[in-house]
Amino acid sequence: MGTETELKFEVSPSDLRKLKTARTLRRRDGMPAKEEYLVSIYFDTDKHELRTKGVSLRVRQSGDKRVQTIKTAATDVPFSRSEWNHKIDSDELDFRAARGTALAPMLTKRLKRQLMPIFETRILRRTVPFRKGGSRIEMALDEGQVRAGQKWAPITEVELELKGGNPADLFKLARVIGGLVAAKLALKSKSERGYDLTAAKTELAVQGQNIILQRGISTVDAFRIIGRSILRQLAANEPAVRESDPKGLHQMRVGLRRLRAAISVFSEFLGDKQTERIKGELKWLTGKLGPARDLDVMGTKIKQLRKAAPAKRALKEFSAELAVQRTNAFAKAKDAVNSTRYRCLLLDALQWIEAGDWAKQPSIASGHPRIEQFAKDVLTRRSKKAMKKANEFEQLDPHQRHKLRIAIKKLRYSTDFFYSLFSGRKMNAHLSGFKDRLKDLQDCLGVLNDIVVRQKLAPKIAVGSERTKRRARTLSAGAAFGREQTEIEPLLKAAAKAARKFAHAKRFWT
Repeated sequence: MGTETELKFEVSPSDLRKLKTARTLRRRDGMPAKEEYLVSIYFDTDKHELRTKGVSLRVRQSGDKRVQTIKTAATDVPFSRSEWNHKIDSDELDFRAARGTALAPMLTKRLKRQLMPIFETRILRRTVPFRKGGSRIEMALDEGQVRAGQKWAPITEVELELKGGNPADLFKLARVIGGLVAAKLALKSKSERGYDLTAAKTELAVQGQNIILQRGISTVDAFRIIGRSILRQLAANEPAVRESDPKGLHQMRVGLRRLRAAISVFSEFLGDKQTERIKGELKWLTGKLGPARDLDVMGTKIKQLRKAAPAKRALKEFSAELAVQRTNAFAKAKDAVNSTRYRCLLLDALQWIEAGDWAKQPSIASGHPRIEQFAKDVLTRRSKKAMKKANEFEQLDPHQRHKLRIAIKKLRYSTDFFYSLFSGRKMNAHLSGFKDRLKDLQDCLGVLNDIVVRQKLAPKIAVGSERTKRRARTLSAGAAFGREQTEIEPLLKAAAKAARKFAHAKRFWT
């Protein structure tokens, strides 16, 4: 078994050609770069059971050589994975070579019979070895395609694999490449891209995956697992933001909030300048996405209001102005995701997670407590604070309700981070009840907050119109959104009821 530590970057075909001729990326020994044509066939069952279990199986052919490879499939960022390689003499799978691998526990007679080729990749690879800061790194420039039946997709990417040394040197070389071309961190492996081709068309928006933490791991390892998973959610929604898909933009914003929440949860060992810089960049991106989300939510509401008052011309004109501003806001969000600053943010965030300055602190280097006790402490502290405020809900003013909403949101993210550490029938029942009550209260407070946002936003939209129509639109918007005032009282009663239930929820982690 070996451990594969690598970074992948998507580049355009023209940028790939540029990298092939770049002087700074030539071999120092004067030897020509190695080129080979690789054909890789990936195997699974028709129900994709290997993928479900987090395992990939392929046979790669280069000339007359064939190598069977088993990997632990990435469930977050494919930065470091276990792999097992075995030379074989034919295209037939060698199940004996699977002994002691991640595939071995799954290899029943039924599974062996049902394994079949699912997709394949055909890649022309140029390989260049480097020595960077005492580390040995192999750069592969890949051009080709992944094919599943009649479907196919092009592949033009750069792969940096650490053969020995410090992961920090891998990121240094990555920055050299980023200075030459617009290289975008690729958070999907070739096998994942193949599976994407086999899937039916799905929505562009991608929700965050469930985070599974193993009991007994260190707090540091837990943070890295959580951070990688969230970073993957961010990057997975890039295509949706580029297509102005509101659900995808919302999911990217959720990812940003989750990552900022994770920084807050693990703040006791993340108090360094690098972390503060990452927080600043996350805040920048949040600011670029926020207006589009707010205007989209308002657009949904204005459609409902227009159905109730279709004859109001000023409301129709207000809706038209809203549509213009919404389009502009989505365009700015798209520009942000296409920017060099965003590409740097992804790479900086991954380096910070894997090899950040925070990990070099003496208290971290000397070891950190196991995650179970840390998680219990976090959940106890945050739930105690939120439950106290929830128990006093009817005495809270709007500002205090806003602070409660933030506390509930952070507690919900913390619950999502750590729930897998606690199991058992009774504990699972408590978990389900706790999450349901937490969600109900968050939803009530979220609806109240949306009303506040719309009431602040409506006059600003009207001001953006022509001066002669501004007054009519402002009055129309004020009257329309003023109707929401009648909704506040019932919502407050529903929120108070949800708060009382949450304040008495059983703590699943105790």
